[in-house]
Amino acid sequence: MDHRSRFWIRRRLRSLAFLELLNIPLQAVVWFGAVGLPVTAANAVGFALFALLLVEGAGYWVAKLRHTAAPGTPLPGVRVFAAVRVLNVPLLVAGVLFTAWAVRSDPGSGSLPGLGFALFAVLEHVNYFHWQLMYDTGEDLRRLRRGGLRRAHLARDLAAAHPARAVRRP
Repeated sequence: MDHRSRFWIRRRLRSLAFLELLNIPLQAVVWFGAVGLPVTAANAVGFALFALLLVEGAGYWVAKLRHTAAPGTPLPGVRVFAAVRVLNVPLLVAGVLFTAWAVRSDPGSGSLPGLGFALFAVLEHVNYFHWQLMYDTGEDLRRLRRGGLRRAHLARDLAAAHPARAVRRP
């Protein structure tokens, strides 16, 4: 890897981490401030799940940034990410069930956005821990057209750290 590409990668990782964290207050201001969604239990639970996954994503990009300074070493915090991958599942299931129950009980602006946030959190979990769902560069889009979905970066890092536990792509 030449110096310029290393610089680009490091700048990209910093940007990804920053944008994940920026999205938390930005989305709160947009949805609860500008749009005026009510802060109900369902909306708060859904938004909290969404924010949690963004924090996890930012943490990963920061860890990946540190990892670029020491190639060949394990990803910093790899055990934490492995634990979070498992712990997220019951949290997300409970959050989606709770927000879906709220929608069924009282559909409207007090519950539907919460379900949307919770479902978006599930997609973020998949995007980080299983399959890459975000394709925002030309190279990513070309790779998607050639070979379909690819394993998420974090999923590949977790597999490299724990090869015996890695889930193989069919």
